[in-house]
Amino acid sequence: MKKITRREFLKISAGSAVVAGVPFVVPGCSNSGTEYVPPPPPQVNAQVVAVRGTDLYEMSRNVLAELGGIESIINPGEKVFIKPNMVTLPWAPGSNCFLLGECTKVEILVAVAEECLKAGAAEVIIGDGSQMYTFDWGAAVTLDGQTNLLDEAARLSGAYSGNVTLACLETDSPGWVEVPSRTPMGSILISDYLTEADRVISIAVAKTHISAQLTLGLKNFVGVTSLDRYAVQLPAGHWERSAGLDHSSPQAISQIFLDVVDAVRPDLTLIDFSIGVEGNGPTTGGTMGRPVNMNNRLGSWLLLGSTDIIAADATAARVMSHNAHAIQQLRLGYDMGLGEIYEASIELKGEKLTDIQVDWEPAVLRNTIRHHMEQQPIYAL
Repeated sequence: MKKITRREFLKISAGSAVVAGVPFVVPGCSNSGTEYVPPPPPQVNAQVVAVRGTDLYEMSRNVLAELGGIESIINPGEKVFIKPNMVTLPWAPGSNCFLLGECTKVEILVAVAEECLKAGAAEVIIGDGSQMYTFDWGAAVTLDGQTNLLDEAARLSGAYSGNVTLACLETDSPGWVEVPSRTPMGSILISDYLTEADRVISIAVAKTHISAQLTLGLKNFVGVTSLDRYAVQLPAGHWERSAGLDHSSPQAISQIFLDVVDAVRPDLTLIDFSIGVEGNGPTTGGTMGRPVNMNNRLGSWLLLGSTDIIAADATAARVMSHNAHAIQQLRLGYDMGLGEIYEASIELKGEKLTDIQVDWEPAVLRNTIRHHMEQQPIYAL
């Protein structure tokens, strides 16, 4: 049977009826783990690689090698879209979001992009919507401050036959595509950089989240949705998607980004456990979250990788000492068939889970929509 491409799959999906209803809704937002969990399937269905170290370039290459090499995922001539979490990059010139644990580290992005080019990728697009229409990729600096993503993209484009493109999705996307949604919206508008790519990679940073419990590889895809359609401008000047994308509960927001993941089917997920955020993330400061440097808690940094996005996120949740089965996005995603959640059915390579688990304070969940209405009156579009 001929394997259809992502582009062909999406064209077929666009003409299909949207699946009606959410498979199930889990009441409550507890991480206590008191919910009944049925026995796992008897076989191993997914593999996650865990690599420890202090050199993020080397760690990234080692993760890819343990997964079988990037050439097992990327074919020559293909277009690759890499989605980092750059939520606070627009403010990086005045606040180092990488040292605060808010954004995916540049070192990992550069290493993965280079491996894609070595495998013959025609183009590697690194793109995010963040919370502003445009932002400066030159402000995305490495942890040592020696280089930045703008310079590294130029270097890689000059060194290989393929190119690296940096994209502020709201202004740079060639177009926008409606993908089916199980929510009352019926569809979700996302950048066509993803739907036109041959391969999609999520490179997220490990953080807790006040409205979604955790933000990892899955939640990362909220940033590919349209600011024009879903966001309003807050008094501080940035744009907030919770006005148009339901952030009232973990179930509500999870169904939105799970529908995006269902449409684009990411080929690879990496979770950045160098410096992340605990508590009331996804950002830091005031009553929000706090940075977590894994070198202080684990004695080294950590990087997870998998071709199964649910398995990657479930393993990351366990590293953060969260009950994966109490994380709504993981339970919903598993029920949708997006990947494996059960620990017994996930082969963890490189490290034992008990050796990499650390204390990680959960978020105190809140209705983000109501919070903005009560605490920060918003501007209309």
